[in-house]
Amino acid sequence: MKILIPDLMTAESRAAMARQHEVIYEPTLVTDLPALLRAAPQADCLIVRNRTQVRGKLLDALTRCRVVGRLGVGLDNIDLEGCAARGIEVIPATGANALAVAEYVVTAALMLLRPWFAASASVLAGEWPRAALVQGHEVAGRTLGIVGFGSIGRETARLGAALGMKVIACDNSTSAATIAGNDVRAVSFDELLATSDVVSLHMPLTAGTRNLFDARALAAMKPGAILINAARGGIVDEAALARALCDGHLAGAALDVFDTEPLGARSPLVGAPNLLVSPHIAGVTEESETRVCNLVARRVIEALAAQRTA
Repeated sequence: MKILIPDLMTAESRAAMARQHEVIYEPTLVTDLPALLRAAPQADCLIVRNRTQVRGKLLDALTRCRVVGRLGVGLDNIDLEGCAARGIEVIPATGANALAVAEYVVTAALMLLRPWFAASASVLAGEWPRAALVQGHEVAGRTLGIVGFGSIGRETARLGAALGMKVIACDNSTSAATIAGNDVRAVSFDELLATSDVVSLHMPLTAGTRNLFDARALAAMKPGAILINAARGGIVDEAALARALCDGHLAGAALDVFDTEPLGARSPLVGAPNLLVSPHIAGVTEESETRVCNLVARRVIEALAAQRTA
């Protein structure tokens, strides 16, 4: 069977699949939709990252495809109903990058609670802004609120607790008993907003979560709190967040994801104070890449084998 990979994937994982299948590795196709549409009809399996939109013309072109592998966990770039209607199995890399994202979250929290990094250039220039930097906070004893308690949320809770944080969580799809089973207190969304010193988002982008953190939700957050979004762009109203940072209601924010990626020069976030941004890399480390690619490769091999025997 033919496996089409139009984005980056490790050589080790490709070699594992190539022992049983024909692997077509063309990582430039992610930015060349016409070429991807020409290649798609021959694919029994398509493996993508978040930039490839498996919907519309591309989904229609996947006439032989029975498996879509997702090198990551977010599925908002894939038409799941359309895939199901065509008998296409969708395979995400659930859990494989959880540690990388969790480490990103706690790193961002530490940096924003004690933002000495912002003074590096001044110190190197001969200045000594010590007085402005002695108001930082220790992370131990602070309350970490986790919105969404899947594999990444649970790993973030574990690391937060290891740093001495009090961890609370809310998730409409996870029972309070399950949350409590991870030594985390389950609370309502409103209580989480009002009591958390650090709020970290770990849910998919859906109609129900789009702009979940709008002006009202941001205003309900504890004054001086920090917001971290390493989940999906669109969950946070970026203009409202910029206002909350500019007026000082929030002490800081870290965003790895945005409503539009790449972030445009006219974004309302440009110029907002105490804001850390990164280009959708929270879940990407050398170690997590190995885990993600190997997991998807193994599950794709299993899924294609099942297709052969069906």
